[in-house]
Amino acid sequence: MESSSPLSMHQPLYRRQDDSASAAAAKPSSTPNRKSFAAAALRAPSFKEDTYFASELRHSEKKALSDLKAGLASLAPAASMWGIPLLSGDDRADVILLKFLRARDFNVPDALHMLAKCLAWRKEFGADEVAEEELAGFEELEGVVAYMNGFDRFGHPVCYNAYGVFKDKEMYRRFFGGDGEEDGEEKLKRFLRWRVQVLERGIKLLHFKPGGVNSLVQVTDLKDMPKRELRVASNHILSLFQDNYPELVARKVFINVPWYFSMVYSMFSPFMTQRTKSKFVISKEGNAAETLYKFIRPEYVPVQYGGLSRPSDLQDGPPKPASEFTVKGGEKVNIQIEGIEGGSTITWDIVVGGWEVEYTAEFVPNAESSYSIAVEKPRTVAAGEVAVRNSFKSPEAGKLVLSVDNTASRKRKVAAYRYLVRKSSAVV
Repeated sequence: MESSSPLSMHQPLYRRQDDSASAAAAKPSSTPNRKSFAAAALRAPSFKEDTYFASELRHSEKKALSDLKAGLASLAPAASMWGIPLLSGDDRADVILLKFLRARDFNVPDALHMLAKCLAWRKEFGADEVAEEELAGFEELEGVVAYMNGFDRFGHPVCYNAYGVFKDKEMYRRFFGGDGEEDGEEKLKRFLRWRVQVLERGIKLLHFKPGGVNSLVQVTDLKDMPKRELRVASNHILSLFQDNYPELVARKVFINVPWYFSMVYSMFSPFMTQRTKSKFVISKEGNAAETLYKFIRPEYVPVQYGGLSRPSDLQDGPPKPASEFTVKGGEKVNIQIEGIEGGSTITWDIVVGGWEVEYTAEFVPNAESSYSIAVEKPRTVAAGEVAVRNSFKSPEAGKLVLSVDNTASRKRKVAAYRYLVRKSSAVV
């Protein structure tokens, strides 16, 4: 039988200790001593998403919207996008049209030209149908190269991009063609179609309504990305998305950023608008978890980036929420999960961003005459290891203690855990 609310039935207690000598004297606290990650996210330089409420538009913006509709009526009165008729008077249509206007600073002729070109491209490309297509040969890229995974803290769907797999020459040749191969252009077209498919499926998660979630978050992993080989594909993707998907990205997070990328960004940053720069987040290699936790809850961050999300987790609905905490440099944290009944099975996930800490798990029986059980012996977890997931069936009533020892480091690290207790169904 599954516990309906394991957090309330088995409330964890925290002991924080600066060294092993003070462990016995440390008093447990019912709440962790940690920063609010939501507050940290709000303090970060952030793009403020437009609400799209008509009442908040300036007079000039309302007039621009009206003029755009008049221009569209003369060009394509039956035009629609993402299943929404653009001249229906629907609030959803206004959200889409305002995106094109904002992309062109409310210059109506420029916005109308952009919109007309986009409508023509969508018809030629078959963009309305691509989301439902089965594109053979791309199965191995799903969940690896470009994929939707969960939401950020404000409900935006998150799209992850990681092109490091194409560092392998054979992998690159299969999807883009090699030198002198005649089918290289055709392969690029197929890849672009697959990449548009990923985006179109993500757009289906948007609300397209005033005050709703009307944009995505893009996370791009630059680790091992072959710059020269992917230059053509990257330029095609960038141009295609800029021309046909305006104002659909609320934030662009770059992780595992090499040193030279930061230099290039600093060179071009002065030429960007403040609105554009406010969407960018740059995170150097090794800081992925700390950066992503500011914007995305750990249960939605993929395990390869220091989160708890595994591909199979989202198949059964929303994931179980995680508890977040920080481990300061020179500190040891014990998480005590109490109230575990005999015969119950406890399953837990735990991760520390960047690891390089000592981790152990121990079951401590309530009975003084019983001995503690080393569920997971002390070991140093390497930086590249993903979250630990384990289960233990308690032989008797007691508590599980998860320990994270960061006393060998001075670096503060973000961390998260979650657990589920299932009571025994045996009839005694």
